[in-house]
This record gives sequence, structure tokens and C-alpha cells, in this order.
Amino acid sequence: MGCAISGLAAKSEFAERNTDDAAAHPSEEQIQMIKDSWKVIRDDIAKVGIIMFVRLFETHPECKDVFFLFRDVEDLERLRTSRELRAHGLRVMSFIEKSVARLDQLERLEALALELGKSHYHYNAPPKYYSYVGAEFICAVQPILKEQWTAELEDAWKTMFQYVTSLMKQGYQEESARQRHLAVSPKERPDKRNTAL
Repeated sequence: MGCAISGLAAKSEFAERNTDDAAAHPSEEQIQMIKDSWKVIRDDIAKVGIIMFVRLFETHPECKDVFFLFRDVEDLERLRTSRELRAHGLRVMSFIEKSVARLDQLERLEALALELGKSHYHYNAPPKYYSYVGAEFICAVQPILKEQWTAELEDAWKTMFQYVTSLMKQGYQEESARQRHLAVSPKERPDKRNTAL
């Protein structure tokens, strides 16, 4: 496909930059660039969501295993017309929209991303896939933004996705630890003391 970031080197660089536990928050200038570009992207929200996931399944077919409904679908044209994929794409785009709106409200953005990471633990969607979505989003919006797309804007979106996915990974890990703790029997829990007399 025509996206520069869809090359393996660019995607692995995107994923590697995303592995830091404390990813940087976008700068004020980047936030403004993201918000301005979102005004254009928003008009094609359903299209971007579908393109993003079809590309994700093309470039990383192993990701389909996380999605029960799409696991066995080999025909990409069926995916493009799938109501379920459209609905999921819209949910992801809604999360991106909320993230953009909260870029200057860090506590709210952090809470949103942490909760999404925790819920992804229950969906059995491991953190290794999160950065792929950001890379495919960037590829999907480039043609929509046309000449407005710049290297600086790409960096701004990458920074936002790296920040949000680092929070999602943290939420996933917190929920994983919480579930492991709950699975330990009460007798084995170090913080539970028998106070019965």
C-alpha cells in the first residue's frame, strides 16, 4: 500500500519508540496540530476506522486472532463491508476523538487510556498490538489530509499514540496484576491476615 510507515522498518521503529514506560506527552504545538487535523479527519471517521482495521489485518494477520468475529475471515472485501468491523472501527475512532479532546486535560486522558488498557486485558488483547493501530491510523489519514500532512504532523500523531498506548499498556499490566492477586487463595495472600478469634 502507499503509506511510508507501512514499511516494516518504519513500523518497527514506531513500535520500538512506543516501548518506553513513560512516553512523552505531546507538546502544546503538537496538540494544536493534532486538533486542527482532527477537524478534517472527523468528517471521514467511519472510512478511516475501516481502512485502519483492514490494513491492520493485512499487515499483521495475527491480530485477527484477538477478534472472534474476524478470526476466520480471509476475504478482505468481506471485512471492508462488515458491519461489525465498521462498528468496532467507530468505537476506536471515538476513543481517538476523546483522546484528542483530552490532550490538554491530562488527568482525564490518563484515566480514559488506563481504563481502556484494563478492558483490553479482559478482551485478551495484549499490548504488543496497540502500536500497530497507531501506525495504521497514520497511514489511513495521510490521503485524507493530503497536502496538510507533514513530517511534523506525523510526529505529533506518533507522539500522541505512543503516549496513549503507554498508558493503555500500564492499565493492562495493572489489571493483569490485579487478576493474578485475586486468583491467589486467601490463605496465600500476604496482605490478608486471619483476624478471627
